[in-house]
Amino acid sequence: MSSSQGPVWSNPVHVLAFGFGSGAVPKAPGTAGTVLAMAIYLVLPPMSVLVYGILLVFTFLIGIWLCGKTAADLGVHDHGGIVWDEFVGYWITMYMAPSGWYWAILGFALFRLLDIFKPWPIKWIDKEMKGGIGIMLDDVLAGIMAALCIQAIVILIQ
Repeated sequence: MSSSQGPVWSNPVHVLAFGFGSGAVPKAPGTAGTVLAMAIYLVLPPMSVLVYGILLVFTFLIGIWLCGKTAADLGVHDHGGIVWDEFVGYWITMYMAPSGWYWAILGFALFRLLDIFKPWPIKWIDKEMKGGIGIMLDDVLAGIMAALCIQAIVILIQ
């Protein structure tokens, strides 16, 4: 498959990597993917920190394979429509965040800013690491940084 082709919608790996189609929007697919990740987060049932952490590890590990396989199928390093990494990055952002839609929106804003502007070392990881791990790690790091920002805000307002 050449890089000029898009995902094969009959392939469940591509469907997941493209965020159930959210990554196929023509403008700002990463933002669209993060919006869907936020919607999924908001409807998740309450779970313990441990269960949520296990879910994060699982979605990260499966994401390495999903994103790497889809990128290879499309013949590109990191197709803009691959947004599973945004899903996981946003969900990491919300790890141990207080509940409430305003925290979800704050997490969205922080994650998108860090993912778009890519401060060091996010930019370095994005440029230097290849394959599925490279696709995933820059967003994971943006998610960790955004989560730390949320925790700092929680401490400051207490």
